[in-house]
Amino acid sequence: MNKIKIFFVCAAVAAGGLPASAADFSDPTWPCIQRKVTGLTPALMWPDIPAETDLPEAQDSAVKELAAALSLQRVDMDHAAELVANFTAAQGRDATLLAQVFARTFHALETRRGRIINGIGDFSLGQIELSKRVDANRAQMDALMAQDAPDYDKVDALEEQLDWDERIFIDRQQSITYLCETPVLLEKRLFAISQLLQEASRAGG
Repeated sequence: MNKIKIFFVCAAVAAGGLPASAADFSDPTWPCIQRKVTGLTPALMWPDIPAETDLPEAQDSAVKELAAALSLQRVDMDHAAELVANFTAAQGRDATLLAQVFARTFHALETRRGRIINGIGDFSLGQIELSKRVDANRAQMDALMAQDAPDYDKVDALEEQLDWDERIFIDRQQSITYLCETPVLLEKRLFAISQLLQEASRAGG
C-alpha cells in the first residue's frame, strides 16, 4: 500500500475518531467513517406533520422568517430558543403552525445535507482517480528504472508529477474530517430543532 492509500485510510479513521474496523469501504464514493444516510424523513422527528396549507400572509411570513433563521448553522440553539419564544409570543403555540415551521426548516436543511453528501461522493471519486494516476505513474517510473539504460529525463518528469499529485491528494484529504461531520451535524440540528418546537407546542397544550 503506497503512502497515498495509507493516508486515505488514516484520514478516514481520524474523521470519525473510531477504529479502522468500523469503516465500510464497500461504497467507494463514501470515504467517511460516519454511516451514510442518503435521505432523512421528517416523520422520524415529528409525528403526524400536516400537509402544507395556505396560511394568512402575516402568519406565512412569520413561519418563513423563523424557519429561515433556524436553518442557519450560525444560529446556536440558545438563540434558536429565543426566536421560538418570540414567535410563540406573537403567533401563539398552535401545534399545526409550529409543525409548518419544522417542515420548512427540515426542507431547507435536508436539501443542504443532500448537496453535501453528493459533494462528498464527487470528492471521493476525484481522490480515487488521483490515487490511480499516482499508482500508474509510479509503475511506469519503476518500469523505466528497471531498463538497462533508463531515460532519466522521463524518470525525473514522472517523479515531479508524482510529488505534485501526492501533495494535491494530501492537501485535499485534510478537509475530509469537516466534510464527513457536516451531514451528521445537520441531522443532529434537525432533531434538536424538532424537540425545541415540539416542546413549545406542548407548553401551550
